[in-house]
Amino acid sequence: MNKIKQLTLLSMFTTIALTIFVLESAIPIPIPIPGIKLGLANIVTLILILHWGFKEALIVLVMRIILGSIFAGQMMTFFYSLVGGIFCLIAMYLTNKILKQKTIWFTSIIGAICHNIGQILVALAILQSAYVLYYLPFLLVSGILTGFFTGLGAGFLSKRFPALKKLYTL
Repeated sequence: MNKIKQLTLLSMFTTIALTIFVLESAIPIPIPIPGIKLGLANIVTLILILHWGFKEALIVLVMRIILGSIFAGQMMTFFYSLVGGIFCLIAMYLTNKILKQKTIWFTSIIGAICHNIGQILVALAILQSAYVLYYLPFLLVSGILTGFFTGLGAGFLSKRFPALKKLYTL
């Protein structure tokens, strides 16, 4: 029964994250810099890190990126999202281990910055041009701003989350 609960919970979180991801991809960003977006689907990743663990967050993250790339028709950005997402997940997990959930907004900022660094590394590998490094300062500033906002959202939802965790303990 525990495996069924785990599969159900991870499917639910994947669906929530995927829905946010697809809806967010339809929102036009007024800043003409590739790679900048709000990253609201990372709220789900943060909640999974805070309440369950790395493995569960990784499963949902990878499924969201695969399905999101297919559904949103953005297969060209798949590797950017995957590498950035994994960098972000690792950074948020380690930051959360050190800070013990004291500052979720800071954990989110670190994750957003690492996501942008991962994107730049993929761009460097694909384009084989150091000119993409000119985007890095803009991406880092946007990562700080969007990471803060996403972290506040995750913190707000996390305070209302313990009842659901009791229902579906992994």
